[in-house]
Amino acid sequence: MDVATVRFDKPDDLNVIVGQTHFIKSVEDLHEACVNAAPGLRFGIAFCEASGPCLVRWSGNDQDLIDVAVRNAQAIGAGHVFVVALRDGFPINVLNAIKMVPEVCRIFCATANPLEIVVGQTEQGRGVLGVIDGSPPAGVETEEHIAERKELLRRFGYKL
Repeated sequence: MDVATVRFDKPDDLNVIVGQTHFIKSVEDLHEACVNAAPGLRFGIAFCEASGPCLVRWSGNDQDLIDVAVRNAQAIGAGHVFVVALRDGFPINVLNAIKMVPEVCRIFCATANPLEIVVGQTEQGRGVLGVIDGSPPAGVETEEHIAERKELLRRFGYKL
């Protein structure tokens, strides 16, 4: 098996969810999950079909985000992998809805960080082995960092 990393190509401020699902119907179900969980969310979805014509299937409500999702799904090139690119919302707004889609097997990451996808390649094809999401820790938070974290959560409306 060959192991490689695929750098996820996205703007710095874009949130993405990368996961694995198992059925062509996933594109429509992921679309519905995003729309129903977070009205006003802009998104693009791409799904790597793993049998039949093996196409990158896509959906969404924002062409730029669809393009990001398709481009990265093609680069990852692993069967049954899906990419959701998000604007005007955060993964926390849709993650549980996506997890509840019956054909979703796993979520590899939900992030706005720089991202690399670790893939393994065999004679049969490619699979995602894991992700490298952001940078390693630079230390342990101080009381000042805790106050900043709590303020950020309140500014976003996640805490009172």
